[in-house]
Amino acid sequence: MASGETVSQRNVWQVSGGPANRDYSDILIKYGVALIGPGDAGPWRQDRDDDEFEGGFVRRFATEVHVGDVLLLRTGISKIRAVGIVASEYLYLHQFDDVNGWDLQHGRRVRWCELPNTYDFSVSVFGANPPCLSKLASPELIDYATRYIESPPINWQSAFLPSLPSEEPSLENPPSNLQDLIAQVHDLAGLYWDNEKFGSLPTEDELIAHYVVPFLRKLGWPVENIGIKWRHVDVTVFRALPRSPENCHFIIEAKRLGAGVEGALEQAKGYLKDLGIEREIVVTDGIRYRMYEGSNNFGHIAYANLARLKVSATNLFERMKRP
Repeated sequence: MASGETVSQRNVWQVSGGPANRDYSDILIKYGVALIGPGDAGPWRQDRDDDEFEGGFVRRFATEVHVGDVLLLRTGISKIRAVGIVASEYLYLHQFDDVNGWDLQHGRRVRWCELPNTYDFSVSVFGANPPCLSKLASPELIDYATRYIESPPINWQSAFLPSLPSEEPSLENPPSNLQDLIAQVHDLAGLYWDNEKFGSLPTEDELIAHYVVPFLRKLGWPVENIGIKWRHVDVTVFRALPRSPENCHFIIEAKRLGAGVEGALEQAKGYLKDLGIEREIVVTDGIRYRMYEGSNNFGHIAYANLARLKVSATNLFERMKRP
C-alpha cells in the first residue's frame, strides 16, 4: 500500500484455497499467487462475455481487484490460512492449468503472510456457500484484516515475490497404445459437465468400466489380474494368481467426477490396513490418476490427467504398466 494509506482505504477480498478434499492453498502461498478459474476458456479481455467464464468472477478479479488490496486466503466457510497484499495486475498464467484438477490460469501475484495456525472465526463469516472470490463487507473481517496488516512485523509486505513455476510441456505424442483412450477422454470430458446435453455425471462404476479397466488393459494387464470390488476395493491389480493379498500389486480407489480424487486416499489406506499389506495406491475419477507410494508414508509419486497430458504423465504410465 502507498505510504499513509490504511486498510480501510483499500478493498478487502476473500479468495478460495480450494475445497477440503482438493485444497491448493499451499500452492498459492508457495508461488505468491491468487488463482481462480475456469481458466481453460482463455485469458479475460474487455470484449469477452461473462458467460464464457461461467459468471462474473473472472471479470471482477481482472478489473475490480487492485494492486495494494488485501486478500484473505479462505479455507471452508469460517477459516483463513493467510493474509496477503495484491502485488500485480491481472495475469493469465498457463502453468496453473491443472492445480489438483482445477484449471486456474487467471492469476495475480500476491505477497502472502501465512498464519502460524489456520485462524477459525468459529462462525460462517464467509457465508454458507462462499464463491471463489468476493469483496468483503463484514466488520469482523475488515477489522481482522486491518489489525493484521497494521501489526508488526510488516516486512513481508515488501518482500521479494517467489519465482513462478516453469510451465510443464504438454505430452504431444502419448504412447500409441493409449491414443484411442485419450481421444475418447477429449471427446467426452466436456460433455459430462453439460447437464442439459448429458444429464447427471457418470457414477463411479461407470468410470471404472469405461476408463479405469480399459486403461489397465492398455497398460498390459490381463482381465484375470484385475479385480473389481475384491474385498470391497474398487479395483485391485494382481501381479500374479491366485488373487490374494500377497499377490496384490497396487489398488485403485475411484471417485465420481468433481468429487476430488485426493479425498479417496484415506479410504484406500484403510483397505490396505485390512488386507495387512503395504502397496501403492492410485486414486482416480477415470480421467485424473494420482499415485501414492505405500513404502514411503504414502507420499505422492506420479500424476496424469488424460484430458490435459503433461510430459510427467509418462512416469505414471511406467509405474502402472504391467512389469
